[in-house]
Amino acid sequence: MHLSEILTPKDLHLGFNPGDKWNGIRILVENLVAAGRLSSERQADVLEDVLEREHSMSTGMEDGIAIPHAAVEGIEEVLATVGFVDADAQLDFDAVDGLPTQVVVLLVIPREQKMLHIRTMAEVARVLGDQELLARLVACGDQDEAYTLLTSATHST
Repeated sequence: MHLSEILTPKDLHLGFNPGDKWNGIRILVENLVAAGRLSSERQADVLEDVLEREHSMSTGMEDGIAIPHAAVEGIEEVLATVGFVDADAQLDFDAVDGLPTQVVVLLVIPREQKMLHIRTMAEVARVLGDQELLARLVACGDQDEAYTLLTSATHST
């Protein structure tokens, strides 16, 4: 699965500054609804599932990446949205390495598709694990430019 299959430029949010990880998750779920990718009727359920997952174990990874996610009943396709944290902001996602988070990738995955869940998480980690790319993405001033960078990195394998 390539990120270009689950993201569009409008799913990339530059200058993301939610204050804390809980508000960041709420904002990203709201973004899925605003983009028409998640119905407002499902918003509360999805938010609850993602928050429950985050309470059980932080999804803050190493090197400035957080991937809050949940496998949700009744979702038919992978839903994703990304917040690129403003360079002047600090976002603590309780990362394994203790460093601030620079990019938050929210993933909502169909509960019935466990292999898709694993492949999607692996693809996000692979692409955003490139520190040079991550720095370029965080510095982007334009959604289309950020999308082009992600798409290029995604298809480079």
